[in-house]
Amino acid sequence: MSPLDESLLLQTRRQFFGRAALGLGGAAFASLLGPRALGQAPGGGVTVPGHHFAPRAKRAIYLFAAGAPSQLDTFDYKPQMDERFDEDLPESIRKGQRLTTMTSGQTRFPIAPSIFNFKRYDNGGDGAWVSELLPHTATMVKDIAIIRSMYTEAINHDPAITFICTGREQPGWPSLGSWLSYGLGSANANLPEFVVLNATWTGRKEAQALYNRLWGSGVLASRHQGVALRSQGDPVLFLNNPVGLSGEARRRMLDTLERMNERGYEKLADEETRTRIAQYEMAFRMQSSVPELTALSDEPESTFELYGPDSRKPGTFAASCLLARRMVERDVRFVQIFHRGWDQHANLPTDLPNQCRDIDQGATALVQDLKRRGLLDDTLVIWGGEFGRTIYCQGALTRANYGRDHHPRCFTIWMAGGGIKGGVVHGETDDFSYNITRDPVHVRDLNATILHCLGLDHQRLSVKHQGLDLRLTGVQEEARVVQEILA
Repeated sequence: MSPLDESLLLQTRRQFFGRAALGLGGAAFASLLGPRALGQAPGGGVTVPGHHFAPRAKRAIYLFAAGAPSQLDTFDYKPQMDERFDEDLPESIRKGQRLTTMTSGQTRFPIAPSIFNFKRYDNGGDGAWVSELLPHTATMVKDIAIIRSMYTEAINHDPAITFICTGREQPGWPSLGSWLSYGLGSANANLPEFVVLNATWTGRKEAQALYNRLWGSGVLASRHQGVALRSQGDPVLFLNNPVGLSGEARRRMLDTLERMNERGYEKLADEETRTRIAQYEMAFRMQSSVPELTALSDEPESTFELYGPDSRKPGTFAASCLLARRMVERDVRFVQIFHRGWDQHANLPTDLPNQCRDIDQGATALVQDLKRRGLLDDTLVIWGGEFGRTIYCQGALTRANYGRDHHPRCFTIWMAGGGIKGGVVHGETDDFSYNITRDPVHVRDLNATILHCLGLDHQRLSVKHQGLDLRLTGVQEEARVVQEILA
């Protein structure tokens, strides 16, 4: 049997185990191959990592509010709804929209105005309305661009989160962070270029599950997938040496493995073989770099005061934001923090304030900390969820309590930092926060804009797969960069 025939025979099994790997599977850096090899992909796409044009941002932090925050109770102020309490949502507004199974059986769709107060904060223009639930965020409206006209096609959590993270509703495709790794390569030698943190939450206890495919590499090489850092125990599974194995013995073992894998690569030319070599090497370097990264004892007291008391508690959103700042200081390319519990189908007036309290000071501190350190100009920060919430109540409605169902037609996010114009409020919705009336921004537009800020053209960042030029923003779908929010 020829080496080529043997390679084809083993390819399916080899790729299955490589792409299903957990822990350090996505920590691989091709530092042994040189940074220019990171972006190579058989068959097409970006052959060398690098920018298509001058970037405004070198790195990005994505604060993902999984479960879908209510835009009506945070940023999309609709005072006209107060006088329409408990009225049925007009069919002329709903327009026969597809409903989830959680409210499709309701005989009524009663309007539930927000019970929270809003205030308009000057941003040098028209001003931004911000809920009393986000007092810290309100202080930085001059630094952020608020997009109130986001929309998506997905109406359930998993497809919607998968869509916004990978550009498709179906699982198995490369995530945003993996595309950035593929297109730009690594900016450091001792930490992964794509790191994921899963923060604790204090709102609704039952939360939608998240899967590691949300930070997976899909059809890209496995070295591009994200590495999840844990807040309890070892930050990365299987990173430390087993008991009785010295660092010198580990080094000798890795050198032997490298020689064996290189022989395998010369025989079969399987790209994942060199990925495996790089995984081992990265793990060796991370044995010292990760403990240094996660040890917060060198932070001054003023930093903890800025991020708030939760920043001293491992795993909280505030502590994760502080870790994200430390990562971008060390040139980690992309950090994604998932914060669950935003799915308020009931008891919103009780659970939503807890969720907002979790993120408000930490997210604001992150932006201000980056700003005072001179990092905000070239670090892009994004906050938001997968879709919005309905103006009508799910279940029983009272003046003091209500819930909201999923709503894909409009939701709100904010962005700050590298390439983004601060003090902007982009887009409008109707009086019911149900339909977009001006400047719609699709999920694909958001991803195109993020890539643009990092110096990548979403139409040119591609990889050949099954005869198609696969892109984050789709093959035939249209997407545009939201120029109105760019600095």
